[in-house]
Amino acid sequence: MPRKARKISSTKVYHVILRGNDRQDIFLDIQDYKKFIKEIKNTKEKYGYELYAYCLMSNHVHLVIYDKNDVLSCIMKSLELLYSAYFSKKYNREGHLFQNRFLSKEIEERGYLMQVCRYIHQNPVKAKISKIDKYKWSSFCEYVAGEKLISAQILLRLFGNTKNEAVENFKKFHNLFEDNLNEEYEYELEGKLNDIELKNKIEKILNIKDAREISKYNTKIRDEKIRKLNIIKGVSKAQISRVLGMNKKTVERIMKQ
Repeated sequence: MPRKARKISSTKVYHVILRGNDRQDIFLDIQDYKKFIKEIKNTKEKYGYELYAYCLMSNHVHLVIYDKNDVLSCIMKSLELLYSAYFSKKYNREGHLFQNRFLSKEIEERGYLMQVCRYIHQNPVKAKISKIDKYKWSSFCEYVAGEKLISAQILLRLFGNTKNEAVENFKKFHNLFEDNLNEEYEYELEGKLNDIELKNKIEKILNIKDAREISKYNTKIRDEKIRKLNIIKGVSKAQISRVLGMNKKTVERIMKQ
């Protein structure tokens, strides 16, 4: 069967995950991390994309890419080939280093961009290997101390009007942790509906004009409508609550009833 075409982001911004085959480690020493960073720099120059966030973990990579020239597949293919060639030669190995195709999720809203970048930067903390501000292989410190690989302005302007204010609010935001955030974002990444598609689906199922109006209904009617959303497959409760503009725990409680 032909592979399903990737969904295109109207903002041209994507959250991308690249995993080791069978979740094997793709970085075995410091030089490996440095090599991948070098290839990010090379592909940025070649394809003219911007990087909003990144985190290199031992067996996978997170990137938030602004693909202004619509060449995401070329970017990722180049990164995979260049790094795989280096890794195979260094460790005298054969076979695929990376698992299938990379995963990509469209980022259509500013709030989602903020949440995804926080999720990415919190990966080392969730894995219990480093504090967020001590991890060498993520973009968090670039937002705080100065840019090297990333374009920081787009995200920082969402946190304040001045550089100092934005950085302080950025750090406070990143110190907030949500339970099960890793599982939910990876589930969404592999899901079938983006936020706009989910919003349209909810409005069609419930025969309403604006999904966010549900939060203004009286409790009984609100809960009845939200429970009808259990028929939607391939989305997380976190995504549903985000589209509805409601607290995630409230939505989870209602949908379990």
